[in-house]
Amino acid sequence: MTELPVLTIGQYQIVYNGLSFAFAAMGASFIFFLFARTQVPEKYKSALLVSALVVVIAAYHYFRIFESFAGSYAISGSVYEPSGEPFNDGYRYIDWLLTVPLLLVEAVAALGLSREKSSSLIGRLSIAAVLMIALGYPGEITSEFGPRFGWGFASTLPFIYILWVLWGELGDAVKGESDELRKLFRNLRLLLLGTWGVYPIAYMIPMFGLTGAWAFVGVQVGYTLADVLAKPGFGLLIYAIVREKARLDSGAPAAAAGD
Repeated sequence: MTELPVLTIGQYQIVYNGLSFAFAAMGASFIFFLFARTQVPEKYKSALLVSALVVVIAAYHYFRIFESFAGSYAISGSVYEPSGEPFNDGYRYIDWLLTVPLLLVEAVAALGLSREKSSSLIGRLSIAAVLMIALGYPGEITSEFGPRFGWGFASTLPFIYILWVLWGELGDAVKGESDELRKLFRNLRLLLLGTWGVYPIAYMIPMFGLTGAWAFVGVQVGYTLADVLAKPGFGLLIYAIVREKARLDSGAPAAAAGD
C-alpha cells in the first residue's frame, strides 16, 4: 500500500482525471479490437483477440485503481487529505503481471510465424516478462535506496533479454518483408522501448529523495501515461501490422498515398 500525502485540489484532479482517462481509453480500445477482428483473415485474428484481452484486463484494473484512489481521499477545506482508507496501488503490478506477457504474445502472433518458432518465442518472452514484473515489485513497496535499487537492477536483466529478442530474433523474422511492414515493426519496438522506459523513471523517483505530493502525482501520471501508450497504442500498431501482413498474403498492391 502507498503512503499517501496531502494533495491540493489541482494535484488530486490530475491523478483522478488521469485514471479516469486510462479506464475510458482501455474500454474504448477493447470495443475497437473486437470489431477489428472481423477485418482480418482467420490467421491473424488471434493477435487482435490478445489485443482486446490486454485492454479489457487493464480496464478492469484501472477501474479498481480509480475506485481505490477516490476512496482513499476526502476533501478538507482547500486540500484533499487521506481518508484512512488504503490506496491499493498493487493493482498495477497484478495488471502488469497479466498484460505484459500478453503484449509480447501480440507481437509474435501478428507476424504469423511458424507454430514451432512462435511457441519458442512466446515461451521465452513470457517467462522473461513475468520475471521482470515479479522482481520489480519488492522494490516498489519500499522507498529505501538499497533494496529499491537492487530489485530494480534485477528486474532490468529480463528487460534487456526481451529487448535482445525483439531486436534480434524478431528483427530477423521481418527482414524479408515489405518496407511498410519493417517500418511498422520498427515503430512497434520503439513504442515498446519508449513506453517501458517511462516505468523505471517513475520507479526511481523515490530513489532520488523526491517525496511528497508531486512525487506521488508524478509516479501515478507516469505509470498511467505509459500504460495508455503501451496497451491501446501498442494494439493499434499490431492492427496495422496485421493489415499489412494480410495484404502481402493476398498479393494486393499497397494503398497509394492519400487513399
